[in-house]
Amino acid sequence: MGLNLLPNIITLLRVVLIIPFAYYTWHQDYTSAVIIFLIAGVSDGLDGLLAKRFNWQTRFGSITDPLADKVLLFVALLLLVMKGHISWTLFWISTSRDILIVGGATSYHYLVGPYEMRPSLISKWNTALLILLVLLVLVHLGWFSLPEMFLDGLEFAVILTCIISGLHYIWLGISHYRGQAASSQGEDVKSERQEKERVAEKG
Repeated sequence: MGLNLLPNIITLLRVVLIIPFAYYTWHQDYTSAVIIFLIAGVSDGLDGLLAKRFNWQTRFGSITDPLADKVLLFVALLLLVMKGHISWTLFWISTSRDILIVGGATSYHYLVGPYEMRPSLISKWNTALLILLVLLVLVHLGWFSLPEMFLDGLEFAVILTCIISGLHYIWLGISHYRGQAASSQGEDVKSERQEKERVAEKG
């Protein structure tokens, strides 16, 4: 086994960690859940660092790594919502945004054409705030109490950035579509003009 597979192995271990994390969170052993969540976070940074530092990037890793992060975060959010520690409002807004982005990108790809959608700055902030919220709620439940007002404010910030980032992605998709349509129309006009010039030359 080559060392170049190490980032992928770390990513797979993070996927496996979702099982005990879900178990401990469901059974309200938040101390263990915090530790596993922190280990998963460290592993996320480690596999990315190794892949970039030694040029060990693979297509498997590029797909599995963000997917593992998404699944872990989704499971954490869902369980904390079900236990009443985070609001259903945040869960549904966050989930709806992800469905909108994935569904919109997929529809655009098949109906219009390829479009590489990169995470926007506001989207990165939203993800960072959501991870921070989950971590602090787990810390609040498992290690030491944090001010409820602070956690409520952080949850509001997550909801706000979630809505803004969703609207921003919609705007980016519409803008890209209009740009492609204008470019295509320009090419059609150019081709038509060139065709007329060729006909005129032959005449």
